[in-house]
Amino acid sequence: MLITGAAGQLGTDFQRLLPDADALDRHRLSITDREAVLTAVRGHDVVLNCAAYNAVDAAEADPAPAFAVNTGGPANLAWACSQTGSRLVHYSTNYVFDGSAPEPYSESEEPRPLGAYARSKLDGEHRVLETLPSALVIRSAGLFGATGSAIKGGSFPERMVKRAREGQQLRIVADQRLNPTYTVDLARATLDLLAQGVTGVVHVVAAGCCSYWELAVEALRLAGVSAPVDPVTTAELGAAAPRPRNGCLTSIRVKALRDWHEGLTDWFAAWRQAASQAPVRMPRP
Repeated sequence: MLITGAAGQLGTDFQRLLPDADALDRHRLSITDREAVLTAVRGHDVVLNCAAYNAVDAAEADPAPAFAVNTGGPANLAWACSQTGSRLVHYSTNYVFDGSAPEPYSESEEPRPLGAYARSKLDGEHRVLETLPSALVIRSAGLFGATGSAIKGGSFPERMVKRAREGQQLRIVADQRLNPTYTVDLARATLDLLAQGVTGVVHVVAAGCCSYWELAVEALRLAGVSAPVDPVTTAELGAAAPRPRNGCLTSIRVKALRDWHEGLTDWFAAWRQAASQAPVRMPRP
């Protein structure tokens, strides 16, 4: 197997599950380079595309990088897989929906992306399936994992705990809902879907939905950190990019993963263990 975007949250978990896979981060392979992609894909039966540009607000001001990575990159991978006979798994997002529906979105719902990032992800889905109809496109939501998102400074629960411990004020959006999904669970589910030969668009998320505010409160509870978490509205936060108020997904094709509380509990246990094993930095004499 080949893992692209291997240094991210999902890519890191795939490396742990698949120690024999070839893992390439963005420094070793830019999926925007068509010929380099073809060279990398050759000789692999399966390609797991974990590469993505997810600077949602920055994409509003400058959408070009988002479309290069989220649209052009998957298109390159689909083309390369069509040339080599490799299977492709590509990941997309709940942001392809506008969030106006009262219920969670299934695969049968019509996407209506709101911002540049969301449009780039939906365009990436289309390019993949137009070129390689046998591809598996997995939409998920609210990913959190051991390594966290480098561009955001760590996963959402990690950032909340660190900021609370540092005494920073926590003002968290309470009117956007999603399925917080542990990347370990998503990676394992992906391998199951591959084994079953599933293709097309599938929603794979944790069971249950909550707001970002509820997720932050639960993360602090698990960490044993007592700190106020102030709920704010999307309008009060004033983010540059529009986001779906209802970002909850469901599936008519597969069962949901375990409840998000269980995934978060396991994430925190792994995060705490990793922190306890980190080398202690001694002050210089």
